[in-house]
Amino acid sequence: MSVIDLIKHTDRTAFSFEVLPPLKGTGIEKLYETIDTLREFDPKYINITTHRSEYVYKDLGNGLYERNRIRRRPGTVAVAAALQNKYNITTVPHILCSGFTREDTEYQLLDLQFLGITDLLVLRGDKAKDQSAFVPEPGGHAHAIDLEKQINDFNHGLFVDGSPVKITGTPFRYGVSCYPEKHEEAPNMEQDIYWLKKKIEAGAEYAVTQIFYDNRKFFHFLERIRKEGIDVPIIPGIKPFGKLSQITMIPKTFKIDLPEELAAEAIKCKTDEEAKQLGIEWCIYQCKELMKYKVPSIHFYSMGAADSIKEVAKAIY
Repeated sequence: MSVIDLIKHTDRTAFSFEVLPPLKGTGIEKLYETIDTLREFDPKYINITTHRSEYVYKDLGNGLYERNRIRRRPGTVAVAAALQNKYNITTVPHILCSGFTREDTEYQLLDLQFLGITDLLVLRGDKAKDQSAFVPEPGGHAHAIDLEKQINDFNHGLFVDGSPVKITGTPFRYGVSCYPEKHEEAPNMEQDIYWLKKKIEAGAEYAVTQIFYDNRKFFHFLERIRKEGIDVPIIPGIKPFGKLSQITMIPKTFKIDLPEELAAEAIKCKTDEEAKQLGIEWCIYQCKELMKYKVPSIHFYSMGAADSIKEVAKAIY
């Protein structure tokens, strides 16, 4: 079943989470450990992130540097196939504009369709580390809505060069991202919501939020988008912080606020263990309130947080 069907046919708030492909050369066992830690809570689907290639510079020792392009976390398509085969759980690979050409995307779609994986999360992705602003690859897409159009064309039997697909497979279905506290590049919330609506109109069946810690901002965001006619399921993305450093790092990195009640308690934390426990307690509070509000699903970002998520899931599922 597709993600949209899974969450629509679940009596209670669905449980899902996101994982990262392993670092190049490290094997998949640690990833299996994360899934085994959380599998008992009946995840309806698992997302697998995609990471763009980056340029690194190798010192040749003669005053010159060699520029090389590497991917530190390859294998999103292979990981999605491995997980779906091993666990029989719907897998949702991320498809990015960032770092990919239209031809790269086309080959990803072909591989995924051969494997019977037809749920996607469509994202623009982050800018490269050496970029001050997002720049698409030559021949790539600048916006998620352009990537949606390519997927839609593929579903309708057209390759990027306009030639027909001789035998079409099961069409892809997909969700997109959204930002209860606004995307950092959006000039204002009105523009951010405008483009979310365009992404939904282009074919996205649901949206998953960036992490947030203030449910009031999420509820206010829902009110605003419903008034704009956006009626697809909105899935809150949640992650309990687990270290003292994350209390300041997460708001800075994701351009989000901690609610005053949480910030006041966070200041009292003296150790990583205290911060981790506060993160778990706050996450349980958040999730219980979200479930009371009858959100269709809660999506957990598991990187470095699988043990904390397990404690949260034990308290709410």
